Amino acid sequence: MSSLSFLPQTLIRQKRNGETLSPDELRFFVEGVTSQTIPDYQVSAMLMAIYFRGMADEELAVWADAMLHSGEVLDLGSIDRPKVDKHSTGGVGDKISLPLAPAVAACGVAVPMVSGRGLGHTGGTLDKLESIPGFSVNLDIGRFTELVDTLGLCLIGQTAEIAPADKRFYSLRDVTATVESVPLIASSIMSKKLAEGIDALVLDCKVGHGAFMKTMDEAHELATAIQVIGRAAGKPVTAVITDMNAPIGTTIGNALEVSESIAILRGEGPADSRELTVVLGAEMLLAAGVESEQGAAKARIETVLDNGQAAQCFSKLVEAQGGDPRVVDLPDTVLPQAAHKTDVLARDAGSIGAIAARDMGVAGLWLGAGRRAAKDSIDHSVGIELRAKVGDSIQVGDVLATVHHNDQGLAEAIKLIEGAYTISNSAVEVATSRILEVLR
Repeated sequence: MSSLSFLPQTLIRQKRNGETLSPDELRFFVEGVTSQTIPDYQVSAMLMAIYFRGMADEELAVWADAMLHSGEVLDLGSIDRPKVDKHSTGGVGDKISLPLAPAVAACGVAVPMVSGRGLGHTGGTLDKLESIPGFSVNLDIGRFTELVDTLGLCLIGQTAEIAPADKRFYSLRDVTATVESVPLIASSIMSKKLAEGIDALVLDCKVGHGAFMKTMDEAHELATAIQVIGRAAGKPVTAVITDMNAPIGTTIGNALEVSESIAILRGEGPADSRELTVVLGAEMLLAAGVESEQGAAKARIETVLDNGQAAQCFSKLVEAQGGDPRVVDLPDTVLPQAAHKTDVLARDAGSIGAIAARDMGVAGLWLGAGRRAAKDSIDHSVGIELRAKVGDSIQVGDVLATVHHNDQGLAEAIKLIEGAYTISNSAVEVATSRILEVLR
């Protein structure tokens, strides 16, 4: 704890007026947030001041470091392999962590991954994993470290010991309309990721209709802020900016996305889901220093996907975290299934010009695949299966999507799905890649 003492209202006023806070002032405020000595109303005022005034690079680095050291920082130095994680800023159909982590681990890089739950219309890695019967994301730090050492990976949720200041900031940001602040987003991400004891991070910064960052300028701003924090901590960050205008792959919803992830681990699956797995995996190998050339790194990830090594690694992970390892060979038998399937049919003929990702994500919320309120429970079995993708030619009556449901929110979901599809009378140019830019 800092031996210096300041008046919180003085610091709030300084930031409100656009002044730069000193390292001691920033650390004092974060310590007060952690110890609960600064009340919610003053924390909220500071968050709003940061929302409007932003932070200089030197402020951001200190703020994030203070958040990081508000709790336990793992020491994984005893693990004799490079340690690299991936973070996604959130998307629709974004199940990439599930095939990515075991693929990278199968290449000899440790992946200590502390993941999150669904946020708004975007899905969460923890919710997807919990659709596997018995799978526990609530492991203690000791077990987490053990599995990273023995298996090369472990996927858990944020523990009470990791970045407790972030938990308090996050809960207040959600109710004070300060979520969409780049310094606050970047420091939240990095305080948790750096606490994992990683050597480097690969950021999947999504941009477009289904992302929190809507424009390339916004994506660049966030990626740059995260890289600033990483450099200050001595941890390199590679930012991969990816297209999030249409849903990723062909599934939205927890069990459905696990099934698609397993297909990728078996060398199959939709082309865009595989591409993201391969490209992000290759960047993790490059960041770890186990490969020095992008082509070779991609080939190495493709090899472990195609020869079964990545799938075997995932099976061991599932078993170690209490889940049913048969899910790799028998996903349709092991994963929960919705009681009903309803097709959404095309009302017009033409080519599919766009599929609004955010609307599809909200449709999943109505079905119960996500939470509309914090207290809501997840129905892991429900979701949406995309039967037509951007660029496909369709006729009236063709199936656009199949809704997997349990009699909740069907009408609302169908209305959103129908509105999400844009049908064009002319041919549609389809992007060949979701990778827009790589910032190293």
